[in-house]
Amino acid sequence: MSNSDITVADYLIFRLKEIGVDHLFGVPGDFVLGFFNQILKSDLAYVGTCNELNAAYAADGYARIRGVGAFSSTYGVGELSAINGVAGAFAERVPIVVITGSPATINFRNRPLLHHTLGDYQIPLRIYEKITAASTELVSAEMAPAEIDRVLSVCLSHQQPVYISLPADVVLMKCRYPEAFRFPPDLGSDPDVLEEAINEATEMLKNADKPVVIGDVELIRFKLQKQFADFIDKTGFPYTTMMLGKSVLSEQHPQFIGLYQGERSRDYVKNRVESADCILQLGALLTDFNTGGFTAELDEVKTISVNIRSVRIKHHVYENVSLHDFILGLTENLARRDSATLDIQSATDGCVHRRSEKYFADGQKPLTIKRFFDRMSHFIEDDAIVVAETGVSLFSAAELLMPKGVTFIGQTFYGSIGYSIGATLGAAMAAKARQVVLFVGDGSFQVTGQDLSTIIRNHLKPVIFLINNDGYTIERVISDHSYNDLQPWKYHKLVEVFGGGMGFDVHTEAELEEALATAATSDQLMFIEIHTGRLDCPESLVSAGQAMAMTNQLA
Repeated sequence: MSNSDITVADYLIFRLKEIGVDHLFGVPGDFVLGFFNQILKSDLAYVGTCNELNAAYAADGYARIRGVGAFSSTYGVGELSAINGVAGAFAERVPIVVITGSPATINFRNRPLLHHTLGDYQIPLRIYEKITAASTELVSAEMAPAEIDRVLSVCLSHQQPVYISLPADVVLMKCRYPEAFRFPPDLGSDPDVLEEAINEATEMLKNADKPVVIGDVELIRFKLQKQFADFIDKTGFPYTTMMLGKSVLSEQHPQFIGLYQGERSRDYVKNRVESADCILQLGALLTDFNTGGFTAELDEVKTISVNIRSVRIKHHVYENVSLHDFILGLTENLARRDSATLDIQSATDGCVHRRSEKYFADGQKPLTIKRFFDRMSHFIEDDAIVVAETGVSLFSAAELLMPKGVTFIGQTFYGSIGYSIGATLGAAMAAKARQVVLFVGDGSFQVTGQDLSTIIRNHLKPVIFLINNDGYTIERVISDHSYNDLQPWKYHKLVEVFGGGMGFDVHTEAELEEALATAATSDQLMFIEIHTGRLDCPESLVSAGQAMAMTNQLA
């Protein structure tokens, strides 16, 4: 084929489809319209959002379900509005492709005082370089194919965002036709170092009477759930996870003992993990929320800590060892242990909110957070997608035992309030056949709630529970002053404003049952506003608030 078979824009679209992107989220602006025009002619579906921040959040939620996501906006004012969403994806290792429609290349050379620009045309690129794994400016058709392939390969191999600047005059330039995309190969391991690490870990685990496994977020991001499941099934070891890795495997698994988060854990989980004579930690990031405000007591001498490219055993560090290879080698070396000797109390019998605990609605009794999430353990379906906003929702959902096959989404590390609305849009677009359930507070909703209209516009049908507790409860448990107050909205009526779905105003357990009965049979978006007390929240959130107050010298 000749070098003039395809435009640069179409080359990029072709590659996005090839790596698994079927929907592009975005907001129009004059510099990006040429690219959008090519999108509309392609098989890549354009999903317009109300603002660029939510486009980034949507790409993030989409990527957590599909494996990669993408959004596009205009130079300067658009892309800079999206930065917070991209930063969160960078922190939590979510692969999204950021595509900026930029001014023509002549403007980059001459730097006129063009609208949306800052004089120095390189400022947005330099900002994005700090929160992406790779970036590029497609300054010509000749270099565009190789640069597009390079940054997309980095996106997939690093599982982090990448940035592509596409100047308006390059969009329709002709370039070579794409060959088959070379998906990044596994980097593999140094065989000698791998063998030594596996041997040392094997000896520790074989000699342990009460081993325990912590499986966390890198297993999800790098798609190692099957290898992890095979390891757990082969060995019989009990396992836990941290908040970032919630639902790494089905939480109905008999060897799953619950969520470990330092002193915020249930007593059995805390004692079982911290008294273990060998702790195998796979893919964990030791963030403050993951460790219960850095209260996790994991004895280094007893811990085997494995991340995506390294292993630490006691005080030994093994580099160039892949998490994938390590799990496979360890699985091969170990035999199944008798569960009776391992002290396994399944989370199905101990988690705070679980199906095994019967629930009966208590008529006109006002709803509480505890009772509401008890009820949710019976409402969420198998294979659902559950999204929880930072705050009361996230800390309550942490102890909600998820049904079989559920995917849990929460921005547990970066913790940007308002993330969940866009993420729900992206997740629902990525998996239209699955039940999608969102838990979001009134404070977070007011930050990004306008894209409820985008969810409605695209005929998506999540069940949204808005927890109206009169302001920023997550901040109230740190320092409760008037800056945590909000103008109260009639949230359940927004479905009327935005033109679709059913809204419910729920104060009592009986009213909740009526709303859930409708939701179970209705084929449209459900928006259920739940009213609870201002400071009605789980003890784990109160503990987190006290810790943050001390850290910030507020207590």
